[in-house]
Amino acid sequence: MTNSTRPWASVVIPIKDERDNLTPLTEQVLKVLSAREESKTAPFELVYVDDGSSDGSSELLDQLKQTYPAVRVLHFDRNYGQSSAFDAGFKYSTGDLVITLDGDLQNDPADIDKMLPLLQKFDLVCGWRTSRNDNLVRKLSSRIANAVRSAVTGDRVHDTGCSLKIFRRAVVDKLQLFTGMHRFFPALALMHGFTVTEIPVSHHPRAHGISKYGVGNRLFKSLYDLIAVRWMQHRCLRYTLRH
Repeated sequence: MTNSTRPWASVVIPIKDERDNLTPLTEQVLKVLSAREESKTAPFELVYVDDGSSDGSSELLDQLKQTYPAVRVLHFDRNYGQSSAFDAGFKYSTGDLVITLDGDLQNDPADIDKMLPLLQKFDLVCGWRTSRNDNLVRKLSSRIANAVRSAVTGDRVHDTGCSLKIFRRAVVDKLQLFTGMHRFFPALALMHGFTVTEIPVSHHPRAHGISKYGVGNRLFKSLYDLIAVRWMQHRCLRYTLRH
């Protein structure tokens, strides 16, 4: 699939105060990717982007980097947000495929195995948390935001807020991100002519740490950003050279 020097996959994970989740998350991701047939002929990398953590996550990430050769760590000088973290991880990573997931252990790295085959037909595969293990407020706000977003952008994706996604390198290389744009990866990919699909994935209850999102910074901000995405869809450059 790749040569011996270029990673066949890069896993990009933004981190903001997830100290207690980092060791088990790292072990789970490395276990899944190490067992893949692709890893017999090419390396992979796990890229953590420390988004201004203050709970000891920064120091633990550096320890994990020393323990596991596949782990890479980027440290922001302060908190910039998830879109910035994804953008930095995308630009730093070098894998032919880019896999994203949250650092809270609610995504299951084992789902990567069932998502990868879909890349034979699609450029972006999105996880769909059909059974959410969140409180009622988060479920309701996400359901409203997803319904409105899908209706306006036409991406037909049920759960764009699920961070578990797999991109072909060409997709992330084309994305130009702004604050809040991580919520619209499927719409942005479709805007540039890439193909998108989704597949049901697991969603575990949060065991450690505190959620960084609520109605105020998820529902209302995403609806505000939707205006910008709609504008971009109508202004995106699309042209083909004549041969």
